[in-house]
Amino acid sequence: THSQKAELARVITEAIVTIGHTTPEATFVIFEDIPKENWAQSGVLASDEK
Repeated sequence: THSQKAELARVITEAIVTIGHTTPEATFVIFEDIPKENWAQSGVLASDEK
């Protein structure tokens, strides 16, 4: 959801700034939603999972 992505962006940025000794302005977090028919785990397409 939008709120989950907002929270993730905030905490990921905080971690990168702290651990990487950088600034929030130099930090980019990109979310890319991949359709389930375009990825697999353990040889099984995610769209085929029950």
